[in-house]
Amino acid sequence: MLELAILGFLYDTPLHGYELRKRITALAGHVRPVAESTLYPAIKRLETAGLLARTTEPGTVAAPRHVLTLTEDGRRDLRRRLTEPVQRDITDENRWFTVLAFLRHLDDAPTQAAVLRRRLAFLEEPASFFYEGDRPLRAEELDDPFRRGILAIARATSRAELAWLRSMIDSLDPGGR
Repeated sequence: MLELAILGFLYDTPLHGYELRKRITALAGHVRPVAESTLYPAIKRLETAGLLARTTEPGTVAAPRHVLTLTEDGRRDLRRRLTEPVQRDITDENRWFTVLAFLRHLDDAPTQAAVLRRRLAFLEEPASFFYEGDRPLRAEELDDPFRRGILAIARATSRAELAWLRSMIDSLDPGGR
């Protein structure tokens, strides 16, 4: 997720590390804050792989700033990652939001729709946070009001996302490849 977010934000505009960290943190939320000790090694890996370039600009007050720019290889790599996200990027909500935040960088609407279809298929599978054996439990089957609340909230969120996904897929790929 971190590398995808780095590539995605730099696809839009060159940024220095501090600004990049702020944007990633805003996208990932308070649940997954981005530490410098995680961000800068990821930047270095992407730079070593030739996906990022670094330039130095004079600082406004003190030290010079290192500005990161996406290379053409980086742009291609981002589009590849968006076209073929790993399954965890489809099933994990925070990772999915990262994919979704940059999906516009794919120029082909049917390809965008194909990624959305993968998320749709995942959400249409019966699931729960709570099970009886292998059978997912519904909110109505639970005595615990807090667990019922978890399932009620998840159901409402899923319904909203399912409706949005179906609508987007129809608008992106009306013929349904």
